[in-house]
Amino acid sequence: MGEKIEPKYDEVPQNEENAAKDKEQTEGGGAVRLQAKMSLLNGVTVIVGSIIGSGIFISPTGVLVQTGSVNMALIVWVVSGIFSMIGAYCYAELGCMIKKSGADYAYIMETFGPFLAFIRLWVECMIVRPCSQAIVALTFSIYILTPFFPECSPPTESVRLLAAACICLLTFINCWDVKWSTLVQDTFTYAKLVALFIIIGTGAYQLCTGHTEYFTFENTETDLTKISLAFYSGLFAYNGWNYLNFVIEELQDPVRNLPRAIAISLITVTVTYVFTNVAFYTTLSPLEVRGSTAVAVTFAERLYGPMAWIIPVFVAMSTFGAVNGILLTSSRLFYAGACEKQMPEILTMIQISRLTPTPAVLCIALLSLLYLMSDNVYSLINYVGFATWLSIGLAVVCVPYLRWKRPDLERPIRVNLFFPIIYIIATIFITVVPCIASPLDTGRGALIILTGVPVYFVFIYWKNKPPCIRRALSLFTVTLQKMMVVVSPE
Repeated sequence: MGEKIEPKYDEVPQNEENAAKDKEQTEGGGAVRLQAKMSLLNGVTVIVGSIIGSGIFISPTGVLVQTGSVNMALIVWVVSGIFSMIGAYCYAELGCMIKKSGADYAYIMETFGPFLAFIRLWVECMIVRPCSQAIVALTFSIYILTPFFPECSPPTESVRLLAAACICLLTFINCWDVKWSTLVQDTFTYAKLVALFIIIGTGAYQLCTGHTEYFTFENTETDLTKISLAFYSGLFAYNGWNYLNFVIEELQDPVRNLPRAIAISLITVTVTYVFTNVAFYTTLSPLEVRGSTAVAVTFAERLYGPMAWIIPVFVAMSTFGAVNGILLTSSRLFYAGACEKQMPEILTMIQISRLTPTPAVLCIALLSLLYLMSDNVYSLINYVGFATWLSIGLAVVCVPYLRWKRPDLERPIRVNLFFPIIYIIATIFITVVPCIASPLDTGRGALIILTGVPVYFVFIYWKNKPPCIRRALSLFTVTLQKMMVVVSPE
C-alpha cells in the first residue's frame, strides 16, 4: 500500500497507575490502539441498551399474528429469552477463550478459516447490522412524530429524514469519543428501563384488579411454519445479546466481566420483556394488538389519558440508545474484519487524537442510511432473522468443534456440551422451517449471502492483482487516511 501518515507524539513516561487506569495512547512509544475503558456496568448497559430498542415495542404484534393467542405468544417470548441465554452462555466460553474484537466473526475465523469467516462478516455487515439499525432508527422516528400526527400516520419522508438525523448524530458521538458513546448508552439504558417499569407497574395494577380475560389459548396457531416466524419476531427483540463480545478488547478484565455482564443483562431483559407483554394484554385485546403499529402508544392512550405522551417519549429514548449500541459495536466488527485483511485497510485505522475507529463507524452509518429506503418493518425482520440465526448458529458450532480439534486452548469458562447442541438444533429449526412460510424474504437473504462468494475470491483470495489496481487502492486508502487523520494501530 501507499505511504502512511505516522502520528508524532512526544514520549510520555508510563507508570503502573496510568496503565491500569487508561492504557495511555502513547504506551510503547506512541502506539495508537483501542483502549480498555469499559467497566462491568458499561458492559451491562451496552447489552441491555442494544437489546431493548424497537423490538419490545414492535414485535408483540408480529408474535401475536403468527401464534394466534395471547398465551402462546407469551410462551414464544419466554422460549426466545431462554434460547438467547443459551446462546450467550456458549458465547461466554468463546469470548473468554478467543479474546478478539469481532465476536462470532473472530470465532469462525479461528475455527473454520478465512472463507467462512468472510461470509459471516459479509452477512453481518451487509444485512444484519445496517438493516437492524435502520429498523430501530425508523421506530425512533415514528414514536417521536406520532404525537404530532394524532389523526394519521406520520409522513414517510419525515420519518426517514428524522431516522437519518438520529444515525448521523450518533455517528458523530461515536467518532468523537468512546466515553461519550458509553455515556449515551448508560443514560438511555436507564431511561428505557424506567419506561418499561412504568408499563409493568401499570400492568401489575391491572392484574390485581382482575383484568385477565385475554390470557387464553383461544385461536392458537398449529402451523409450525407460522410458529417459526413468530420466533423471528420474538428473537429480533432479543437481538443484541452478543454485542459485548464485539468490543471485548475494550472491556476491562473480560474473563471476569464478560460472563457477569451477559448473565445480568439477559436475566434482566427476559424478565422485563415477559412482564411488559403481560402488561399489554391486561388492557389490549388480541384484535387491538394485531391492528396496532405502536403497541405501547395504544396501551398508553387507553390508560394514561392526557399523560399518554410520556410513553412515546420514553420509547424514543429507548430506541435512540439502541441505535447507539448497534453503532458502537458494529463499527468494531468492521474494524476486526479489516484487521484480518478481509475488509479495506482504511477500516483498520484509528483517529490519532480521538482514538476511535472513525472509518468503521462512518461505514456502518452509511450502510444504515441506505436501508432507510425501505419501511416494511416486518419483512425486514424476517429478512434479518434468517441471516442472523444462520450465522450465529455457525458460531455456536465452534464450541464443540474446538473442544474436539483444539482441546489445548485455555477455557476460563467451560460450558456443558448439552447447551451448544440444543442451540444448534433449535437454530436449524428456525432457519429451515421459515423458508417454507416466507420463501421470498429468506430467498433474498440467501442471495445476499451467496453474493459474498465472488466478492471473497476477487477481492480477498486473489493476491496477485495487477499493479494498476494496487496503485489505485493505495491512492484511495491514503486519500481517505488524510481526510480523516487516521493511522493503522500498532
